[in-house]
Amino acid sequence: MSRKTTALMALDQGTTSSRAMIFDKAGQVVAADQMEFEQHYPAQGWVEHDPDDLWSSSLKVARRAYEQAQARGYEVAAIGITNQRETTIIWDRQSGKPIHKAIVWQDRRTAQRCRDLKADGVEEMFRARTGLLLDPYFSVSKIAWLLDHVDGARRAAENGDLAFGTVDSFLLWNLTGGREHATDVTNAARTGLLNLETLEWDDELLRLFRIPAAILPQIKDCADDFGASDPALFGASIPICGMAGDQQAASIGQCCFAPGSIKSTYGTGCFVLMNAGSRPPVSQNRLLSTVAYRLKGQTAYALEGSIFIAGAAVQWLRDGLKIIDSAAESEALASGLADNSGVYLVPAFTGLGAPHWDPDARGALLGLTRATGPAQIARAALEAVCYQTHDLLAAMESDGLAPQSLRVDGGMVGNDWAMQFLADILNITVERPAVRETTALGAAYLAGLQCGIYENLADIEQNWALEHRFTPKMEPEARKGLIHGWQNAVDRVKTC
Repeated sequence: MSRKTTALMALDQGTTSSRAMIFDKAGQVVAADQMEFEQHYPAQGWVEHDPDDLWSSSLKVARRAYEQAQARGYEVAAIGITNQRETTIIWDRQSGKPIHKAIVWQDRRTAQRCRDLKADGVEEMFRARTGLLLDPYFSVSKIAWLLDHVDGARRAAENGDLAFGTVDSFLLWNLTGGREHATDVTNAARTGLLNLETLEWDDELLRLFRIPAAILPQIKDCADDFGASDPALFGASIPICGMAGDQQAASIGQCCFAPGSIKSTYGTGCFVLMNAGSRPPVSQNRLLSTVAYRLKGQTAYALEGSIFIAGAAVQWLRDGLKIIDSAAESEALASGLADNSGVYLVPAFTGLGAPHWDPDARGALLGLTRATGPAQIARAALEAVCYQTHDLLAAMESDGLAPQSLRVDGGMVGNDWAMQFLADILNITVERPAVRETTALGAAYLAGLQCGIYENLADIEQNWALEHRFTPKMEPEARKGLIHGWQNAVDRVKTC
């Protein structure tokens, strides 16, 4: 019997789909499966997922990818988990059943609570401790909402009967048959309850939001012992050795290990992370300080800008407006136009993220004429992603950090027109790697570090390869005019 080749599984649970990818040591995909699941919008600005959908879809794609890999002669040595961050789930410790649907990171239902806390003068303390802003985006106000609005939840939480987790913790709990209640430091850093200096749960913040410490998961390194999968799931028990929030995992997959290295991921939203080194960065432009990764107790921090709507705008063209049948059609429509005809889409469907942080802003399509059609609207959606990225990098530059190139990844980066427009608007080089799904790759790398397939980060870095480099070609005056038009459009929707 021939010996099987060692491989690593990444379980990538995202906002609109769950995916499992299996990689060999060189970082090449050997098996993959993906599955979309239902989105729930129970009220304006509210976004929910059924936690059972998150788990069942994750398990299905993991099993299918595992079977593919085995049939091709690969043996999975370890599992890494990466996930949509901030999305909040609370479940019963005995039954494992969630007490409510998951409140998704995009959800705005706690905007008033955040405004009240700001009015009380809490935000400066909150930001100093967490590196975050008081915004409905983060988990903490969602946890408080669930404890306040689900009958009996607060008493059960105080009695130690409930468990909170972001999606990583919920998947880990289910993978291990309820034996492990843990998270990693990158996901913990997005809750609004982690002290960024001590990297432990903050007692004062727990008191402020009336959250019992008993519901919180154990915090671990990104490459660590997270237990092992229940043997019934895959026919064998597989060690779970890596965990990171999706944007940090993408940064690891992009090998952004040196201070100043930067990546931007284009999925449902867009998230720019810059490695800031061994100390938490301080932004004067409403960017976030967060954890990039922690390995063997050594922490690298990051400066982050978050955009809520990127690929989701293209999804809206397909599912909402129904002017395209597939995301790929948006490239052909946009590239067939000589210019944008003065049409701008501000996709503030769930508010504006960094650097504006306006949860009450709503989307707008501006500059319409009788000549406006599907092509102009599709182009405006793609351009909006690039303009929003420009806003983030401009904020970073104001903070004294001006990157000369940007590594990109995620589903949207296959659109050559959008990537060239991005390079033009940013006026820097945009680099697309050979392996574009770097979020899953980063989770696999973390698992490989823990189980010994990789010795160190330098070992991983050898795998990164360039697929295409986009260089700026736009004239300065044209760039300036487009950005001015975008800024005017954003000003029209802002409420604060």
